[in-house]
Amino acid sequence: MVKIFVGGFPLESTELELVQLISPYATVSTIKIVRDKISRKCKGYAFLEITDESGADRVMDALDGYAIGDRVLSVNKVIEKPVTATYTKPKTSFYKPTSPGGTPKMKRPRKMM
Repeated sequence: MVKIFVGGFPLESTELELVQLISPYATVSTIKIVRDKISRKCKGYAFLEITDESGADRVMDALDGYAIGDRVLSVNKVIEKPVTATYTKPKTSFYKPTSPGGTPKMKRPRKMM
């Protein structure tokens, strides 16, 4: 599977229309049109998974720079970045320094009523 980026298509395009545009060149496995979280309007780009490398190359050669209406398509391969370790916030301490170079003081526990 090869993931490709398709950008610059008309905002009113549907998943089916994009698949029909790409299907003469390659077999599309999955498609995800990126939309705004609140308004659900299309942002004008999508990610597609193509079943083979040669199909992805054919799509890029045929459709990169292709004009649809007043817009021009941009088609590129997505380079997957390796997953790295995530940053974890250190645990907070009960000690709070009073001043730079000063000795830390312990917070008082809350009074129980």
